[in-house]
Amino acid sequence: MPSAKTSVNSRKYAKNTFRGSVSSQALILSLTSVFIGAPQVSAQQVASSDDNLNVEEVVVTGSRRATRSAADVPAPVDIIGVEQLTQQGSSDTSDLLRTIIPSLNIGDNPLSGTSTSIRPATLRGLSPDHALVLVNGKRRHRAADIATFSGGITDGSQGPDLSNIPAIAIKQVQVLRDGAAAQYGSDAIAGVINFIMSDEREGGRLEAKVGSTYEGDGDNYQVAGTWGAPLGESGFVRFSGEFRENDLTTRAVQRGDAAALIAAGNTDVPDPATRFGTPKISDDIKTFVNLAVEAGENSEFYAFGGYASRRTQSDFFYRNPEGRFGVFTDNDDGGNYLIGDMTPNDGVTCDGGIDFGGTGVVNDPIAVGSADAAARLTAIFADPNCFSALEVFPGGYTPFFGSHVTDVSGAFGLRGKFDNGLTYDISLNAGRSKIKFDVSNVLNPSMGSLSPTDFNDIGARVQSERNFNADFSYGVDVGFASPLNIAAGVEWRRERFEIVTGEPSSFEPGVLGDQGFLIGEEALPGFSPSIAGAFSRSNKSIYLDLEADVIEDLVIGAAVRYEDFTDFGSKTTYKVSGLYHVTNEFGIRSTYATGFHAPTPGQQNFSALTTEINAEGSLIESGVIPPTSPVAMAVGGSQLQPETSKSFTVGAVYGTNWINVTLDFYVIKMDDRITQSASHVLTDEQRAELIAEGFFAASGLGTFRFFTNDFSSTTKGIDLVASMPIELTSTGTSEISLAVNWTKTNVTSFDPTDPDELLSQTRVTQLEKNNPRWRGNITFIHNEDKWRGLVRVNYYGKFTELHVNAGSLRIEAGSEITVDTEFGVYVLQDVEFVVGAQNLFNNFPDRNPWDFIVGSKYPTTSPSGINGGMYYAKLRYAF
Repeated sequence: MPSAKTSVNSRKYAKNTFRGSVSSQALILSLTSVFIGAPQVSAQQVASSDDNLNVEEVVVTGSRRATRSAADVPAPVDIIGVEQLTQQGSSDTSDLLRTIIPSLNIGDNPLSGTSTSIRPATLRGLSPDHALVLVNGKRRHRAADIATFSGGITDGSQGPDLSNIPAIAIKQVQVLRDGAAAQYGSDAIAGVINFIMSDEREGGRLEAKVGSTYEGDGDNYQVAGTWGAPLGESGFVRFSGEFRENDLTTRAVQRGDAAALIAAGNTDVPDPATRFGTPKISDDIKTFVNLAVEAGENSEFYAFGGYASRRTQSDFFYRNPEGRFGVFTDNDDGGNYLIGDMTPNDGVTCDGGIDFGGTGVVNDPIAVGSADAAARLTAIFADPNCFSALEVFPGGYTPFFGSHVTDVSGAFGLRGKFDNGLTYDISLNAGRSKIKFDVSNVLNPSMGSLSPTDFNDIGARVQSERNFNADFSYGVDVGFASPLNIAAGVEWRRERFEIVTGEPSSFEPGVLGDQGFLIGEEALPGFSPSIAGAFSRSNKSIYLDLEADVIEDLVIGAAVRYEDFTDFGSKTTYKVSGLYHVTNEFGIRSTYATGFHAPTPGQQNFSALTTEINAEGSLIESGVIPPTSPVAMAVGGSQLQPETSKSFTVGAVYGTNWINVTLDFYVIKMDDRITQSASHVLTDEQRAELIAEGFFAASGLGTFRFFTNDFSSTTKGIDLVASMPIELTSTGTSEISLAVNWTKTNVTSFDPTDPDELLSQTRVTQLEKNNPRWRGNITFIHNEDKWRGLVRVNYYGKFTELHVNAGSLRIEAGSEITVDTEFGVYVLQDVEFVVGAQNLFNNFPDRNPWDFIVGSKYPTTSPSGINGGMYYAKLRYAF
């Protein structure tokens, strides 16, 4: 990192970490400087300035001026190179970022339904859709999933899927830790994550990795490659791809009720009943293409895009054969076994079944645990006209939830510079995310003996987006120490959320639908035509962004943006920022910004019916319904409105030849935050109304929730980043770096005494305490010509988990320290062999005191993960 203060000219052309000839460095600068409409510096200008010129890492996030360094941007920006990012055991881009950035939290999410397949990420303790994700400076589309059971903080969010970006295709990641909605639009409240993709003109790399956990499960392997070639005199094309697979891990104990069944002689109970752990991931394919080619003097055509696909499988909660309401029994506490009559119109009832003579009285019910239950059930099993789920699953069952995620994106545009100095960037980009669901080892109970046990298509959700951008930038000499950079542009965006109907057997009622049996595939009922559909909206925006060195040591910036949405109206946001170089080594910076998150069509029209756990460990049917459903509106639901924010940061930068330090304090105040409402008990009238709306599975629904604007919050935090070179040997280089984050969120509008309060105390606790307040890491790296080594110490502060979202199952988990290490040696000139360990000393989170409830051995939202140690080996070949 350069010093905090240099002259205006030297700040433009300071030390560079890029490699290659002057011409290739000039191309890199030419490309990156106009990603967001900043003035372009031509390759000829760079090459002619100095034959031995080194160009600094260029910041294109947070400032629209050309050739900026991280020390010259008024807001805090982290620049993470691909080598720093990938020197660890993980293969998933989400996990790679989680390790490096302390303010970014991404859970393993075992048994979290759809959030196990697409894991939401939180930056600075806020929701995943409060951080904007860019690829090459262009807005990344959202994932098709909306989190509903992922620990509380992320519930109700719809953010991008970071896992679909192949790590081998990345050049660097720039993380703007500041509000930037006035610069980039909706969602940029906590910050901006900008993936800059590799643009090397020549050469390539092949990699292979294998690994496994210390426990002997979770075997994983990955193969990846990237290759580039010149296009014309200064253009390039680069192809990248990855393929990986991960086996399931299990960090579980046998739950208490299942253990009791085994002790009583039931040999069909699975052990463990539920395999808590990270999911099985198969056929995980990620590809990416990045290219640019000259399109005339001082202009170029560029394009990039990718395709990704993966299959994920994990367990759902165990279904107890003596207490699963609507499947095995008539209530959750045992009661009587459910016996269905498959031929209800033949005038003959089944022993222990329903009286179809009109009295509504069960004929001689078979009580759970009664002395004659086994003999009577055996007789029923022999009668083809009678049905008990025990015939199919005598030991109960654990549904196996699967999803198939596909993701495609692409962008193209023209950028350049007119003779008068005006730069332009005209682009169009689009993306589509689809998640298709399937469930096996499960029943549609209302179909009785006609029910399949594998449902290969229960429906899908699809998110698609299109964006058009026109960005312009021009420097005007107004007497400041530098030209006043005037950036302006327009954006048009359209997004569409679609719910796709599943196979009829996954949602339709069967012959037993009016005999007390649940309707629809029981774990996650399929999407019926009545709730399927497509929901879309569009918006347009215009912005103005000004920045200049007012005097040699003072940078001032200001931005304003107006956005208009077709569904809820318009919003105007603004931002002011400043950086003052007190000395050559020390500077202070500050920003103030307003922002907002526009509720997505998915959030406004989302519905799902699934099962959750209550404090006693019993499964209950719970639903999330659209906030504009008449049932929701009767208890306070309404059309969602934008979440709004005001943020303030102040910080300091200090840089010398021997140490670089940045320290930033931030406050983010938010109003009208979107959350899931507290659960409402469903009345018979409401249940009938939901069935009429197409929610057939509502026949067994106990509670419902909906998304709502309901609360305000204040988030405060500190980011500390430092690095220092160390001279250990005369032939090598060493560096030690430190990154620390402290974040605290307070819900400021919760009133538990208000009868109209839609938020629950459980949700408040999750928002305030589920993420650790303290996170950090210290990394030591040493490089020699033939070998290299890395040691990283990670710290995770204490946190509170309300286990499986049950307020009474509180876990106060302590802090944890893990150690990662990696060692690489060049066995041939271009071939490197690498071995390493993630969580070297096999540290686990504190034991779950409620493990007997559902079988989870550790807190499921642990920020350090639940798998323990992992070892791995890599082989890399560069050409």
